[in-house]
Amino acid sequence: MAEPCLESKRAIVTGAGRGIGRACALALAREGADVTIAARSEADLRSLAEEIQKLGRRAVVCRCDVTDSRQVAQLSAVALQAFGRLDILVNSAGSAAAHPFPDHPDEIWHQMLAVNMTGAYYVTKSVVAAMVAQRAGRIINIASTASRIGARYIVAYTAAKHGVLGLTRALATELVAHGITVNAVCPGFADTSLTQASIARIVEATGRSSAEARRALEQKNPQNRLITPDEVAAAVVFLARDSSYGINGQAINIDGGEVQS
Repeated sequence: MAEPCLESKRAIVTGAGRGIGRACALALAREGADVTIAARSEADLRSLAEEIQKLGRRAVVCRCDVTDSRQVAQLSAVALQAFGRLDILVNSAGSAAAHPFPDHPDEIWHQMLAVNMTGAYYVTKSVVAAMVAQRAGRIINIASTASRIGARYIVAYTAAKHGVLGLTRALATELVAHGITVNAVCPGFADTSLTQASIARIVEATGRSSAEARRALEQKNPQNRLITPDEVAAAVVFLARDSSYGINGQAINIDGGEVQS
């Protein structure tokens, strides 16, 4: 049996309460990492921590809203106090909303940028000094195919996720001298609660059934399916490995071939 590829590594995963973030935290733990898990729901985090501990790894729970810089500072402090170092950061916290542009509410714009882009900025900024001091680190941003292309009705989400990709590329260029890599994983529609919310919005707006709305999203993927959180987590584990040091400033699409660039 192969040795875990992340043995003795220490990680932070935001948005870890459910969906892709949860899958990433579990995947990192299976490969030997101890994980500080952050989200707004402490109940979800407690349940996840129990699963990580059953894998024989340590889990530190930190309730955190990534749009609040003070809570983010507490998150990094808790992680460093618990583990003494930080090798891997996965910025997975995110939110989605849709609305036609002509009467687009300003509050949706501000919310999408705050959660998806500014949150990743705050968390990365709070931990990067520790990685610079170590002269090593892996920063992995969960972006979206909306980082690569535009789509109707999700102008704020698309702008925010394009910003995440810009942040990824700029930091990859700046931090490479310190032994740190920064990459993005860009899923298409995934089988998560965020997508379930999108399906509900389609049902409300169009009168389609839930099955028809889900099928419409599946058909955006050339494989005619939703991506699973575990597929995204596998890419995160790959990027977190020491052997992936040569991969930097990249955006890896997990979308069945929807976006080929």
